[in-house]
Amino acid sequence: MIKLGVLVVFAIVIQHINAFYLPGLAPKAFCKKNKATETCKSVVDVFVNRLDSVESVLPFEYTHFDFCQATEGEKSPSENLGQVVFGERIRPSPYKLEFLEGTKCKEVCKKEYSKSDDKSAKRLRFIKKAILLNYQQHWIIDNLPVIWCYLTEEGSQFCSRGFPVGCYVNKNGVQKDVCKLFPTYKKPDTFYLFNHIDFEITYHSGENEEWGTAFLNEGGRIVGAKLEIKSINHALAKDGQSVDCDINEPVELSKDMNDATIKYSYSVVYKEDHQKKWASRWDYILDSMQHAKIQWFSILNSLVIVLFLSGMVAMILLRTVHKDLVKYNNLQNADDVEEEFGWKLVHGDVFRPPSKCLLLSVFVGSGIQIAVMSLITLFLACLGFLSPASRGALMTTAMVCYFLLGTPCGYFSARFYKMFGGEKWAMNVLATALLCPGLVFGLFFVLNLVLWANSSSAAIPFGTLIALLALWFLVATPLVFLGSYFGFKKETIEHPVRTNQIPRQIPTQYFYTRPLPGIIMGGILPFGCIFIQLFFILNSIWSHQFYYMFGFLTIVYLILIITCSETTILLCYFHLCTEDYRWWWRSFLTSGFAAVYFFIYSIHYYATKLDLQGAASTFLYFGYTLIMTFLFFVFSGTVGFLACFWFVRKIYSVIKVD
Repeated sequence: MIKLGVLVVFAIVIQHINAFYLPGLAPKAFCKKNKATETCKSVVDVFVNRLDSVESVLPFEYTHFDFCQATEGEKSPSENLGQVVFGERIRPSPYKLEFLEGTKCKEVCKKEYSKSDDKSAKRLRFIKKAILLNYQQHWIIDNLPVIWCYLTEEGSQFCSRGFPVGCYVNKNGVQKDVCKLFPTYKKPDTFYLFNHIDFEITYHSGENEEWGTAFLNEGGRIVGAKLEIKSINHALAKDGQSVDCDINEPVELSKDMNDATIKYSYSVVYKEDHQKKWASRWDYILDSMQHAKIQWFSILNSLVIVLFLSGMVAMILLRTVHKDLVKYNNLQNADDVEEEFGWKLVHGDVFRPPSKCLLLSVFVGSGIQIAVMSLITLFLACLGFLSPASRGALMTTAMVCYFLLGTPCGYFSARFYKMFGGEKWAMNVLATALLCPGLVFGLFFVLNLVLWANSSSAAIPFGTLIALLALWFLVATPLVFLGSYFGFKKETIEHPVRTNQIPRQIPTQYFYTRPLPGIIMGGILPFGCIFIQLFFILNSIWSHQFYYMFGFLTIVYLILIITCSETTILLCYFHLCTEDYRWWWRSFLTSGFAAVYFFIYSIHYYATKLDLQGAASTFLYFGYTLIMTFLFFVFSGTVGFLACFWFVRKIYSVIKVD
């Protein structure tokens, strides 16, 4: 109960941390044009990010589409390693808004398409394909996602960080997706392109002491950005106007239509809000993502169940082991010594080195590296350093931590390999440095080839691949060598009991005490404590939703470690009692089997929650899922192995052996 109370309080405290911005990241001030200075800008830049879809794993750059483009020479914001790996491509746009100057209807550009021009016809067909696959645009103003809100069929407001390129009405006149929000868009087999944007920018003026009176009614800080989308056929404008935003006729594109003239336009409205603070301006975005909210009571209920179950397992195990120890030690003091029984029988074989000890030591070293990396990343995320406001920071931190943690990886791999009596120390060092990262990088490179072939923005540039290889071979690998050097220099880990020269024969086992059934059963409980969080994590990856509940994720991470440890220890104890001393690999595979359930759940998620189109998207989904499954297997297996290693050493160190 004490452990439960501490963890619940810890979760509540972490969830109420609102430190969203990195120290030193100053807010931007905006002023009217006649008041602009070096520290106060008058132009509100609109940036565009990649376009993505829940029906395709292939994102594309904004410049890949024939939309209005920024003028040549404009620089794109610098991108960190995490943004590049995640495929974010933030680019300048032609939308330049003057602060506090409302615009009713302004033309941005005009695009013309002709069936006689193959290139222009191909560009128009690509836009139609994006509409069919429901690709979403993502725009940014002052580092804030511009959100699009609308009323659902149930009457509640739904807000999204992206807005669609357009919508489609099929041959039967059925409105798909967004077209349902526009009753007049109902012409069969027709595409409707959203070519008009209504911006609504909320700002906080300088009516406070820290700003001074210079900004009063002359400027402010942006605290919110929303938009509305429309389809307007500006070709119907009269009286010599280039664009007319009062026209109710939309832009209609038939499936076989390759001739069109499309004008893009926008309008801007500014609204002042004295209540909303700049430091909490992300709150309305996170709160508006109703589909990404975690069910608090459901999560807490799951945590309580897992904690009570873990407590019961620990209590039963400790009481049983304590009774065994008392019985064994009392027999040593008795006049009539009885024959040994139970797990004490295998004391001469329990520390016998396992087969393929080199591979096991490599996995354990890599698992420790992943575990420490995850812990550091989650800790920083809980402090707000890796919030959604810090784009790409989560992936950047995770990758940098992984590369810098090569020393403990090499150290523990060498220590365990030396304990197993391994003699191929050079092979151990090379395998530790190359095996697990090589498997991940190899699969990642194959997936990147698919992205390259499809001209996707998620394809990692060649220069970034070289940089990743440099980090691997010039940073991580030398650190692994350094850790291995210190690991082999240390004295061999001494076992509490000696190992017999001749292996003891293992009795015939019952079905439920054999390795495979125990391994299959052992992965259920660890997976059970993470599958709720897993749903939201997969949503954030494949449905492009924000995931920001790092406090609960940290608690679930700790619960996962506790559950893996206790489950593996419990099954290890049962197997030792049946005189089966082959616990090394079994302990690793028992908790590591949770990764198999993770992969099965990913298949279920693919079949029930996603509607991916095309073989490339399916291949990419399962490719990335395999990478996550392998990393989770190494991590969870290492946790179970270390817990069982500690348990076995503990119980055999307190018994009296002749």
